[in-house]
This record gives sequence, structure tokens and C-alpha cells, in this order.
Amino acid sequence: MAGIDLSSAQLTHATEMNEQSGLQPLLIQGDAERLPFGSEVFELACSAFGAVPFVADSARLMREVARVLRPGGRWVFSTSHPIRWCFPDDPGEAGLTVRDSYFDRRAYVEQDNRGIATYAEHHRTIGDRVREIVAAGFRLLDLVEPEWPDGHDQVWGGWSPLRGRLIPGTAIFVCEKPATPTAEPT
Repeated sequence: MAGIDLSSAQLTHATEMNEQSGLQPLLIQGDAERLPFGSEVFELACSAFGAVPFVADSARLMREVARVLRPGGRWVFSTSHPIRWCFPDDPGEAGLTVRDSYFDRRAYVEQDNRGIATYAEHHRTIGDRVREIVAAGFRLLDLVEPEWPDGHDQVWGGWSPLRGRLIPGTAIFVCEKPATPTAEPT
């Protein structure tokens, strides 16, 4: 079991969580577009709102994950649902009006007072993600779009029951690297 993150601060947080949980996965600072592992060494790779939207070349990331997975391995990742890019990040009525094109693939970038990028997130449509997955050699087994849970009335950032009951906030992709076909007897 291994965890990888570009951020040393996130790895420090993961180390603290390991101490609380008793789990001890190998933690590595690294780039998801150039995974520091051999080929076909893992049976499962997952990312919960991690690297996928934060790298400029997510197709390369998909190929890297395919490289480190064994045949039959699973790749499960979640991102903010791409439809969210159309709407302002507002939990109220203003957050229900389409503001931007779903097809606008420009990155969302925040900069500090010196103009240096401190945060970048890259928008891809559902179709873009499916094409990246397939091009990397995966089969898409499922695309889960969780519905807002009944009884959940808390506001979290731009999400609220008002928005959450109308549009999905999350997309979860469940992929499989096909098992190597066996040769037919001659």
C-alpha cells in the first residue's frame, strides 16, 4: 500500500492520520503524471478528489495509472462533477443559474499578489474523461453520480440541499484494466 502526493503538507497530514489509524502505507512525494513505481505492481489505484483535475495532462495521468496496475486491476477516482463548472459557487438561488459554458476547458487559476499561480484546476467534460480512460486502455465499468442524501441539510462551500437535489456535485469513475487475454491452444 502506498500514497503519493505532490504536496509535502498533505504528506505531513497523512503521516498524522496514519498515527491515529495505525495504518502505515508508504508515503511518497511525487508527481502523478510520472508515478515512481514499476509497471504492473498494484491491483488497485484510487484518488478521491486528488490529482486528476489538478494536472494539465490528465490523459498522461491515466496512462501512468494503467502502467502501474496489473491486468484486472481497478482504477477508481472521483472529481467534482463537470457540470459544476457551469454554475457559480453559491449555495443559494444565484448558484442555480448557468453562468459558464460546460465546454469551456480553460483552467481555473488563483494567483497570489505577485501573480504567481497558487491553485489550478483543469476542467474536462464527462466525454473528455471517458475518452482519456478508454485511450489509456481501461474499461469504464461505472460512472456514479451520487444524489444528495435525504436528511442532509448542511451547507458545504457552494453546495446546499437546494443545489444538491438538482445537480450532481461529484462524479466517481470506476475503471478496470482488462486482464491479458489468454492464448488459444493450437
